Amino acid sequence: MHIKKLKVRPRKVAGQTLCGPQLTSMLSCWAASSDLLSTGKCQDAAKELYECMRTAPTGAKKQPFSINYHLARLTKNLK
Repeated sequence: MHIKKLKVRPRKVAGQTLCGPQLTSMLSCWAASSDLLSTGKCQDAAKELYECMRTAPTGAKKQPFSINYHLARLTKNLK
């Protein structure tokens, strides 16, 4: 199948995770100490992750275009 004048946008670069370092420190603490309830050594890491997640801004997610939208848009180019 060949479609003339089809434009494909490049993929967006993944953004920086907001609480990535805190999550990494908590997971590594769990792996090192097996403190899965975060009551001992991992308590500080759990508090840092909680505070980060609580104060992190939440972006409004766009709904992805439906397949019907794309089919309707591309069918005029198939003729």
